[in-house]
Amino acid sequence: MTTAANRKQTLAQLAHKHYDYMVDVRRHLHRNPEVSYHEFDTTEFIIGELEPLGFRIERPLETGCVAIIENGGRNNGDGNNSADPAENSTRVVALRADIDALAMEERGQAKQSFLSEREGAAHCCGHDAHTANLLGTARILHDLRDHIHGKIVLIFQPGEEKLPGGGRLLCETGLLQKEGVREIFGLHTSPLYAPGQVAVKNGPLMARPDEFEIQLIGKGGHAASPHETIDPMMMLAQVITQFQTIVSRSMDPVEPAVVTIGKVRGGTAHNVIPDLVELTGTVRTFQREHAELIRTRMEQILKGIAEGSGGHYTFQYTEGYPAVINTPASSDRVRRAVRELLGEEALVEIPKAKMAGEDFSFYLQEFPGTFFYLGTGSDEADSRWSWHHPNYNVDERAFLTGATVMAGVALDPEAGVGS
Repeated sequence: MTTAANRKQTLAQLAHKHYDYMVDVRRHLHRNPEVSYHEFDTTEFIIGELEPLGFRIERPLETGCVAIIENGGRNNGDGNNSADPAENSTRVVALRADIDALAMEERGQAKQSFLSEREGAAHCCGHDAHTANLLGTARILHDLRDHIHGKIVLIFQPGEEKLPGGGRLLCETGLLQKEGVREIFGLHTSPLYAPGQVAVKNGPLMARPDEFEIQLIGKGGHAASPHETIDPMMMLAQVITQFQTIVSRSMDPVEPAVVTIGKVRGGTAHNVIPDLVELTGTVRTFQREHAELIRTRMEQILKGIAEGSGGHYTFQYTEGYPAVINTPASSDRVRRAVRELLGEEALVEIPKAKMAGEDFSFYLQEFPGTFFYLGTGSDEADSRWSWHHPNYNVDERAFLTGATVMAGVALDPEAGVGS
């Protein structure tokens, strides 16, 4: 693979060689989803796919695993190390896939042959495809092991969908630091782009998704005698209205932020004023100081409304994942790989950040890197549904793009070198 043309041809051929394998893996995982931190069968399946190839396997957490392949013949399953020791380097690049499913039921005509067989769990966010894509990438890297310099670390991460986030837990084990990771890359399926497209952005890409839980506590009674009660429903109405003024009146209007109430629970009958109501929601920002400002204003609003009504409140605010902030140099490496391996027409520049969250952000606090989108949306596969929708699906032709780009970035001699 000495020339760009050779690299393009070789990686394209290997992606096609392992395409059916990736499809089979994706459908197996889709039938057998496991929710966050319970990915036991999924983990054993992944290890069973990698160990015969000679990858060194590490299990720093209860579920998920990390697989390492090094220079040339090392860890290639043949018992020999054909790499010249002089070629060993500190070049260490990591590739990440998340493996957990959502706690939900699914549907979808296009998926009828491989719908979830486990009640209350479904891969409706694309993590089955992420895992299959990285296992396919692993096979490509194994085929090209004589062209690997330094070390490539494959991360099969649990618990992306649930706090505190498997990315955080894995970083806290120190394993990636011990392995000497210098740069990290991850991808996410996207219905917004077509198979064959890769979408990239420098800097802020995804927001910090904090969560909150509130109880508004009053004094219940008969609906016909509201003057004898402290009505938490009235407090609720004021709280929801006032929360929507925080971003519009307390935030700089050029700074992105969202306050959303996602769930309200309270009351038992049409003629009963309840003792309390509960509400939960999320705050999305890109900077800690903005989240702290919103949190302070929420507390001030709650205090004012509750005390003004003669009631009380409880307020629990949970910090979510940090914002995903891509390293420009790493994003440029992805761009270069896309242009070289797929062509300029495959590259999409993301115009603005999204308010969704991702625990890939924890890796980016430790290492340079970038997170990008893999186009999976098409009418043929009925895969234009939004993430977390029961019909969510991916066009599996995207594996030809995803595995090619991931392997290309991993083999880029400038990736994983560090500053």
